[in-house]
Amino acid sequence: MSRRRARSATVLLVGCGKMGSALLAGWIKQRVGGPFHVVEPLPARRVRGARYYASADRLPRTLKPAAVAFAIKPQMFDAVVPPYRRFAESGAVMLSIAAGKTLGGMARLLGADAALVRAMPNTPAAIGRGMTVACAGPAVSRPARILCGKLLGAVGEIAWVEDEALLDPVTAVSGSGPAYVFLFIECLAEAAAAQGLSPKLARRLAIATVAGAGELARVAKHGPAQLREAVTSPGGTTRAALDVLMAGNGFARLIRDAVAAATRRSRELAQ
Repeated sequence: MSRRRARSATVLLVGCGKMGSALLAGWIKQRVGGPFHVVEPLPARRVRGARYYASADRLPRTLKPAAVAFAIKPQMFDAVVPPYRRFAESGAVMLSIAAGKTLGGMARLLGADAALVRAMPNTPAAIGRGMTVACAGPAVSRPARILCGKLLGAVGEIAWVEDEALLDPVTAVSGSGPAYVFLFIECLAEAAAAQGLSPKLARRLAIATVAGAGELARVAKHGPAQLREAVTSPGGTTRAALDVLMAGNGFARLIRDAVAAATRRSRELAQ
């Protein structure tokens, strides 16, 4: 699909909460797709550049979107999605970011021959720094896959997997991962305050350190292990801290156990 065609692709967004609003703002800012139609009964705010509707039955009968994106809560999915089956039958690619909703579950609602894409974004999409991993069903054409890639890539990075089962560990890492990082910031700030720093300064140091280290890891030529070693002098302060964090039941073990638990829960929710 050419860039010109991607820009002229009509997109229907179902659900415009925090993630839906982030996606819509990214599409408009990056000029990906459009015109945009949004179904949201009670929008917290209206993004300029989109037309809003209270329900599916209010949509124009002549509407023929190239893509329908579902940004709704998983527990609402089965009740909300069926009215949009007519768009799948007319050739639209159906893109879902509802956690735990499998391609098979989507097919039961939208048709076995529907072009289906399941994706897992994360909350940094709100500032254009998201990480999304997507999986396409067998009926998704190359142009439809490219369009979905552009829509998802408008709010950050995107990667594709061919095995849908991999979306469970993806959910555990990038989907839930921001919460782990926020917890680390909380703990680092609390530890700094316990050593005598003011809570305000401790919080500032923790946030700036995590943000700076993350950006360095993103742009550096070396991997995180090499970056860690570059900070660590033998017998120094960093080494003393890492001896605690890297003990047998320390930080690495906790992270492995946490990701494993989140992966198990993601699989349970998909059943």
